[in-house]
Amino acid sequence: MKTLIIIPTYNERDNIDTLLSAILAQGLDLDVLVVDDNSPDGTGAAVEEFTSAHKNVSLLTRVEDRGFGRAYVAGFAYALEHGYELIQTMDADLSHDPKHLPAFHAAIEEADFVVGSRYVNGISVINWPLSRLAMSTGANGYVRAITGIPLTDCTSGYTLFRASVLDAMNLSRLRANGYSFLVEIKYRTFKRGFRLAEVPIIFVERAEGYSKLSKRVFIESVLMPWRLRLGL
Repeated sequence: MKTLIIIPTYNERDNIDTLLSAILAQGLDLDVLVVDDNSPDGTGAAVEEFTSAHKNVSLLTRVEDRGFGRAYVAGFAYALEHGYELIQTMDADLSHDPKHLPAFHAAIEEADFVVGSRYVNGISVINWPLSRLAMSTGANGYVRAITGIPLTDCTSGYTLFRASVLDAMNLSRLRANGYSFLVEIKYRTFKRGFRLAEVPIIFVERAEGYSKLSKRVFIESVLMPWRLRLGL
């Protein structure tokens, strides 16, 4: 099936070439769209150089209404406009290993939305301090308790899903702009009765760059599960 991987970026120049090369090395029949929020470090220029030798990699540069969630919505709209049947999401910081891509594509045969889980087979996280691990597992428990999403990893950004999932949603209704966007799309998928599945992944903390988690994003992440449950 025609597949598009969407990768949102902001200041990921140190990682993007390595990631794109690793994706293409999997030998899968797919395209890649990098959605860059006009990174001042030259991420977009690095992607443009990469695309000159790899025609299945494209760049979408955004200069307005920037943010993690808005970047994904722009990528989703591109996928639907260009007739992709499967949409994959992954981070640009090398925490999502492309070697897991074949497992996603095997699992989607019996599902509509596949999540790469750090917790489905115990804990599979490398180079996180105990405090970060406690925050992540606690956040997932919090989200599950409020929303009822039947997943071990509700906050994972490594996913693969059918375009029909997006067809059933109004993209303009996807409101979250931080990492709670990952919860919002899973919740709306779950509530519409689509088949959810998980595949185990090994998550590795970024080696280059820095996390984009801000106080505003954290507050949005705390409030979003309640907004979803209450329909606010």
